[in-house]
Amino acid sequence: MEIRVFHQNDFEEVITLWERCDLLRPWNDPEMDIERKLNHDPDLFLVAVVGGEVVGSIMGGYDGHRGAAYYLGVHPDYRGRGIANALLNRLEKKLIARGCPKIHILVREENEAVIGMYEKLEYEVQEPVIMGKRLIEDREY
Repeated sequence: MEIRVFHQNDFEEVITLWERCDLLRPWNDPEMDIERKLNHDPDLFLVAVVGGEVVGSIMGGYDGHRGAAYYLGVHPDYRGRGIANALLNRLEKKLIARGCPKIHILVREENEAVIGMYEKLEYEVQEPVIMGKRLIEDREY
């Protein structure tokens, strides 16, 4: 397995991966999410490749105060092999190198399996309530 920075030619493969991992939501346009990411810290957008196929991804961010991880997904056929852990570990190292003191990961409350995985990696559920406001409508749903 190789972990590397996303390349433009990974575009379709990553979107297909996200579909297989059920990461897409009607209100988020994955193509626009990728384009936006490529304009801001593209080196924090990582993919895991096995045999030339993109089998995992993570999209990281850092605003100078906190780091964040989005779109962490591993192809169902490759789960249980440590790929998610490796992607997250690589992102954490990149964030630490930038002086990032803390990382946040948003997980849907009903996704108990993923919450369990993060807890094994020493992440913990924290008290803040996340509030959001859509500033740009990517698509109607």
